[in-house]
Amino acid sequence: MRLSLLASGSKGNSLFLETDSCRLLIDAGLSGRETAIRLASIGVDAATLDGILVTHEHTDHIRSVGTLARRLKIPVLGSSRMLQAAHHVIGKAELVEFEAGVPFVFKGVSIDPFPVTHDACDPVGFRIESGEGCIGFATDLGIATRLTQEKLKGCRALVLEFNHDEQMLQDGPYPWHLKQRIRSRHGHLSNEEGANLLEELLHGDLQGVFLSHLSEVNNDPALALSAARGLLDRQNLCGPDLFLGCQHQVSGVFSA
Repeated sequence: MRLSLLASGSKGNSLFLETDSCRLLIDAGLSGRETAIRLASIGVDAATLDGILVTHEHTDHIRSVGTLARRLKIPVLGSSRMLQAAHHVIGKAELVEFEAGVPFVFKGVSIDPFPVTHDACDPVGFRIESGEGCIGFATDLGIATRLTQEKLKGCRALVLEFNHDEQMLQDGPYPWHLKQRIRSRHGHLSNEEGANLLEELLHGDLQGVFLSHLSEVNNDPALALSAARGLLDRQNLCGPDLFLGCQHQVSGVFSA
């Protein structure tokens, strides 16, 4: 199993996931060219991808989904409602439709899409299981519901949202209505809320946690890391390993 955030933030999001049976992107919010460059930087040829798994239809998650899928002749995996909402971007690519709450199997990997609270058409997170264990993926969350917590329990690696620092958002340049949207049940998790979610998910076999979707305006990587590390210190834990996602470069690679 290998995981790496190719990009994470308000301008583009994409995660590379490799198991013993397939290679997937979760979201493709960079340009096709930049996606290929960042994959190459971790030793992956874009031509070896098996599919693109999509969380929701916001541009920072689907910018090059259609372009990559058609160029590489790989399917786009998304909920029926999301695929309809994003048809103008995806175009005539091969589609694999799923429904939130209904697990399915793709290339030997079990994928369980679950609904999350965000201001999109049909947003989902994922619990993905293979022979190497399972990973949990949940970003763009207004709140971490009980369902989200249940779906993410027992994972070997997690990708969680640490979008903003509450004080930086309050004091920052965004208009009031946008600040309210980010704080709402359909917006994004703060560093504190991300750490609270992580606290619910800690267990002895959790090996890696990716801090994702950090705002470049309303957050500081040091603050996000401090929130996560502070939690681990309070629990007297030296692990799991923490990986920081950012907008302009690939994160570290989690290997198991």
